[in-house]
This record gives sequence, C-alpha cells and structure tokens, in this order.
Amino acid sequence: MSLDQVLARIDENQPKALERLMDLLRIPSISTDPAYADACDSAADWLVAELRALGVDAEKRPTTGHPMVVGHIGESGPHLLFYGHYDVQPVDPVDLWDNPPFEPTVEDTPNGPVIRARGASDDKGQLMTFIEACRAWKQVHATLPGRITFFFEGEEESGSPSLVPFMKENADELKADLALICDTGLFESAVPAITTSLRGLVSEEFTIRGPSRDLHSGMYGGIAINPIRVLAGIVSGLHDDTGKITLPGFYDGVEEIPDEMRSQWQGLNFDHARYLGDVGLSHPAGENDRTPLEMIWARPTCDVNGIWGGYTGDGFKTVLPAEAHCKLSFRLVGKQDPAMIQQSFRQYVQDNLPPDCTVEFGPGKGAPATVMATDDPAFEKARGALSDEWPRPAAYIGCGGSIPIAGFFKNILGMESMLIGFGRDDDQIHSPNEKYDLESFHKGTRSWARILDALKR
Repeated sequence: MSLDQVLARIDENQPKALERLMDLLRIPSISTDPAYADACDSAADWLVAELRALGVDAEKRPTTGHPMVVGHIGESGPHLLFYGHYDVQPVDPVDLWDNPPFEPTVEDTPNGPVIRARGASDDKGQLMTFIEACRAWKQVHATLPGRITFFFEGEEESGSPSLVPFMKENADELKADLALICDTGLFESAVPAITTSLRGLVSEEFTIRGPSRDLHSGMYGGIAINPIRVLAGIVSGLHDDTGKITLPGFYDGVEEIPDEMRSQWQGLNFDHARYLGDVGLSHPAGENDRTPLEMIWARPTCDVNGIWGGYTGDGFKTVLPAEAHCKLSFRLVGKQDPAMIQQSFRQYVQDNLPPDCTVEFGPGKGAPATVMATDDPAFEKARGALSDEWPRPAAYIGCGGSIPIAGFFKNILGMESMLIGFGRDDDQIHSPNEKYDLESFHKGTRSWARILDALKR
C-alpha cells in the first residue's frame, strides 16, 4: 500500500515537477563552450539546492573543469548511487529551432504532449525523473529507502575530462552496492528496457607512403606503386565473404549471449527492414549467421570511417599520390582485449605492405566492452518493477555504442551499473528541437519509485 501512496503523490506532484524541470531547462549549461561556464555553475547550484530541499547532504565539488554535484542521504540498507549529467550539447544551428532552445515549452504532437528544449531528454528530463521519485517517496515516508548517493557531472557532453580523476580521488565516498544510470531509452520507443551490455571501441588512423612525391600517371603509371591501391586492398581484406572479420585472434573473448536473453531479444520482434529503411537501406551487412539485433548489440565490428589521398578537387589531376590515409574503428564485445585487437590490426597492415611502402600509425585509442552481471537479483527485481508500470514487459537489451561511465563504475569503483532510461527514438537529442515526452517524464518518475521499492527488499 505504501508504494501506491508514493505513486499517487507522484501523480499529484506532476504539475509542480514539470515547473521544476522547466526551471532547470532554462539554464544554458553548455559544457563545450567556455562562454557558458557560469551557466554550468548555476545548474550545479540549482541541483544542490533541490537535493538539500529533500534533506540530502549535497554540495558542489570543484574540478579542473565544470563542478560535480555529490549528495548523500540515509545510513542503512542497500546503497545505491544515481548518476546523471546536467550539461547539454550546443544548440547550433539555432535557426532550425522552432522556439528558443532555452525557453522550454510544452507542445502538443500527434503522439501526445512533449517538452521541447535543449537538454529535455539528454539528460535533464531523465535526471529529474529520479529526483522527483525521491521527492514523492520522502513526502510519504519522511525518509528514503536505503542509502542513496547522488552523483551529477557537468562535462559528459564534452568528453568528461574531470570524471576519472574525480572518481579515483573520491572512490571510497562514491562506491555503492549498485549504480543507477538514467541516460538511455525505451526500446523502439515502447518497451521499457535495462541495458546490460555496451560495446567497447578501438580507433585507429594510419598513413601508407610510397613514392617520395606525387607522380605523373603517364610517366609512372604501371611501374610505380600506388598507396591508395595498397590501402584499398588492406581494407577490403578485413572482411570475408560471410561478413566475418579476418584479423587473427579477433574473436578471442567474444561470448555467445545466454539463451534466456536471446529469447527476450527475439520477443522484441525487431523490425530490421524498417530500421534500415529509415536510412535508405534494406539488407543487413554483418555476419551472415547472426540476427540483426545480435549484429547491433552482441557482435564485434570493423568499420572504415574515412579514406583520403591523391587529388579530390574539381576536374582531374592525373597523379599517383605519394600517400594514402585511413581512419577506422572496431566495436568490441564480451572480453575482447583492445590492446590485442590493436596489435593484431597493426601486424596485419605490416604483413600486407608491398615493397617500397611504409606505414605510420596514429596513437590509437581503446576501451573494452562492458557487460553487466544480470545474475545479480537486483536486475530481475528492477525488470519486474518496470514491467508493472508500462504496458509491455521490460526487457534486457544491448547497446551498440559506448557509455563510458558504466565502464568507469566497474573498473574504478568495482560496482555494476543498471542503465534505465525513458527517452524515445525521436527525441532528437543533440539536434534542433530536442524533446522529451510528458509520458516519459511522468511514467519514468513512477518507474523509479517502483524500482526503489523493489530494491529495498
């Protein structure tokens, strides 16, 4: 019955909750532009005040960049850390916004009312769902379930340069039983989801050099090596005819998904034809023996991100270029080792260089995949709580991209993360006219109340 009282209070609070979110959205906390440093400071101050109003021992912590907000409440029971970010993306091009990006409005759409503003979905609206759930819980119970640490950063949209040093310096204070992250979305805008795997990333840039200068193709064509041809051959050899990646040892550490999760994914009835059709494509191009969702969430990739060399201006300049350049990236899964992948790739390039060619590699970057331990009972409790709130049962899903904070929580603080969000595919995050559905804000708040209730037991 107490949960019902909390849910009823959330419903009653909704008009005021929306007003509070609008106040936060009016703060232009763009972290990438130094001109908005004071606004980022103001957003941190605003959050500290809101947390203190809930009885949270909260403060703004300085960093070499924008400040962190850290708060604690409770002394016993399960210890949860909730993470979000208060900074937002730049708003350019401004002329494509229907309304000023920091003057939030509620707009009626064919799919229901939405909040339109920069940061509405990424991540202020999501962050506030948790705060509002805590507010209603506190109003009903005069306390919160268990111990909760609030951790908000102001540099997520600018690469989080202060995050890792801050976490290392404050590891003892921040470590909890479980981290909750609200920066994801509903599957296909309809199914509540807990993201349980994130792909890692290796990025490489290399230059192949041949002759000492660009050569006249009439004088040297046929007898001189062409670095672009060499590069094209190297790139084309990275995949076989079935879509598999050919690097030696590349699949070491790639694990099959559990049968139960595979069944959940199949139950999502993912429409890959529509997914590809939205971008003018029709046929999956990954490994032939894998389902489309496996290709996106559970299989590693190798993709060329850019190739250049020679003359690319108007008309023709008939030269053999002296050098050719390439940028490519690998998405990693399971226990793949980024350092091993980088070594294998570089050796592959070296082994396929013909005489008279050399290669120079850029610094390269790598981060492993993150896989959550879903055998922790907390995950099933949270999935059941989400299922109780939404029309369709919640599912465990993967994420084709990377969310670094989850890996940092695991590697630095030694704790698992539960990624739950209520964004929709059409929220236009990072784009003009960003929005967040009122339903996502309301049911997201109710969802967190249900999850808090489930995790306290």
